[in-house]
Amino acid sequence: MDDIKADVILDVKGLTCPMPVIRTKKAIDGMGSGQTLEVIATDSASKADISAFLSRLGHELIETKEEDGIFSFLIRKKERTTGR
Repeated sequence: MDDIKADVILDVKGLTCPMPVIRTKKAIDGMGSGQTLEVIATDSASKADISAFLSRLGHELIETKEEDGIFSFLIRKKERTTGR
């Protein structure tokens, strides 16, 4: 995450499932296509939950880190496509 700077940082430390995913979705919904979001969480379930959520919606999980029980996720919002 040192190379790419997040446009938005979301701190969900102390929250447990499903709140980290709900807050992540709300943050992504408020962002523009191609912007990046860093989510910082302490719930160990976040690793699987956020990854599954992003996969289902097509957003890119650029990087995941874990250090001293803190999980960091760097996410790029998918580009919008036109339906012509």
